Amino acid sequence: MVSVAAEVFLLSVLVDLSAFLLAEVALAGAAARVEDDFMDVLNEGVARLKQPGFDPIAKMVRGEPAREIGNFAKEVGADLIVVGHRRQSAFDRWWSGPKGAYLMDYTDCSLLVGRNVISDEAMKAALPTSGQTGD
Repeated sequence: MVSVAAEVFLLSVLVDLSAFLLAEVALAGAAARVEDDFMDVLNEGVARLKQPGFDPIAKMVRGEPAREIGNFAKEVGADLIVVGHRRQSAFDRWWSGPKGAYLMDYTDCSLLVGRNVISDEAMKAALPTSGQTGD
């Protein structure tokens, strides 16, 4: 087990789009299924972070991602925000939303963008083991 002094928060932002409302009318339960999928991913993230010894606090919110990430970071007093990026994801909307909502404009702390997938084993290997001290 790893001894970690950092507090870790995991945030999932479900974008409230009018399309979801239309889908909900057209396909009963579609919005609920999307929310369930987001919650499943959030719970998987919590489980993966617990394996190497983190004790993450998870939260799901609705809204515009850049604004919600920034608000949450301020709420918890974050020193660092870590977001993932895949070219095929909705990340571009976070980075540069339709209203010019740049993620960096909503944050007062450092921002790290992860572009590479890392396995659980590689993450465990990169973390210091319990009882070790830094040089």
